[in-house]
Amino acid sequence: MRKATFILGLIALVFLVMSCKENQTKKPIPIDQTQKTVTAKDILGNSDYLAISYGGYRKSSRDFQPTIQELKEDMKILHAMNIRVLRTYNVQLAHASNILKAIRELKNEDPNFEMYLMLGAWIDCLNAWTDKPVNHNVESEHNAAEIDRAVALANAYPDIVKIIAVGNEAMVKWATTYFVQPNVILKWVSHLQGLKQTGKLSKDIWITSSDNFASWGGGDSQYHTEDLTKLIKAVDYLSVHTYPMHDTHYNPVFWGVFGEETQLSSLKRIDVAMNRAKNYAISQIDSVASYIKSLGIKKPIHIGETGWASASNGLYGSKGSKATDEYKEALFYNKMRQWSAQSKMSCFYFEAFDEPWKDAHNKGGSENYFGLFTVDGKAKYPLWDLVDQGVFDGLTRNGEPITKTYNGNKEALLLEVELPPKKQ
Repeated sequence: MRKATFILGLIALVFLVMSCKENQTKKPIPIDQTQKTVTAKDILGNSDYLAISYGGYRKSSRDFQPTIQELKEDMKILHAMNIRVLRTYNVQLAHASNILKAIRELKNEDPNFEMYLMLGAWIDCLNAWTDKPVNHNVESEHNAAEIDRAVALANAYPDIVKIIAVGNEAMVKWATTYFVQPNVILKWVSHLQGLKQTGKLSKDIWITSSDNFASWGGGDSQYHTEDLTKLIKAVDYLSVHTYPMHDTHYNPVFWGVFGEETQLSSLKRIDVAMNRAKNYAISQIDSVASYIKSLGIKKPIHIGETGWASASNGLYGSKGSKATDEYKEALFYNKMRQWSAQSKMSCFYFEAFDEPWKDAHNKGGSENYFGLFTVDGKAKYPLWDLVDQGVFDGLTRNGEPITKTYNGNKEALLLEVELPPKKQ
């Protein structure tokens, strides 16, 4: 009996050792099998999937592409603040493809890491960004290759790329260096929709174009064309931009301190002005909704861009509308996040980090300061609460920990906050 028991025990031990070896050599389950399948339909309008516009450039030229490691640093920071959807702008440069590589590596390292992309394909007119005369009625010969690259990336990273945007502010007529007519955007949107129908692109990817509210019919009637109507029908949703900050100079009907508001405290005056700025943004989104309703079309609308710079040495700063500082940036950010969540509307807030290449010839230019973080990784006032909560503990940018701007001194911050101008 004892001998039989010994033999049985020996056999069990052999099986146990073999089982352990098998488990040690077994390949991990592919990442896409361990995670739920998420589509654009699931993401857009879902407040669990916060969205943001992202550029990882840390120097004054895009010739210096962020490394994969630098992009992974940023992905971890954004993930910590519950960002789950990023928006990129072109696939001509290595930036977008490297972001996808960085996300893939992070997903392989941690099956719980979740991040998706709204992949932008840049669209230009003929001779854009050259010394030759631009032709807004003819598209650039480079557009086809840009679309092909976007399709290739979407097919290579189907677990990450959920949206393709054809063009960025490519139809609005103040983009004089490169804008195209709606028929060009329509051509490429229709092309991508055709690829979905033939199985050459995932049927779950949503196709849009990301443009100014006026370009989507919410402004001047010059945009109300037959081709725009066809485009609205062709996209899966409308990605609409609204920038009240710019209109503190260009159309300041909402901006200032009016009448009895002068009796309010300084911070209350600012809050009232920023609430009007939020309502101004909402009115522009509503104008697009009204226009497409007038056409008898039903399509979702989401905010492709809105933001508020924290500094300006030009039209929006001390010498201009006095609109830019971190305090007002925080008010606008919080108000737009709250409203868009209540409205079940995604908001690709512009933007995650300051990017000094945006206005490389003017270091004080507002375009360099739309980020919620500075280039060196300091959290601006909109995010101070997250720093206090320890959300960024252990995370770095450029190897440095995430700390607050102004060393967290709110009084020092407020000393640089200016009141909107008084209005009669």
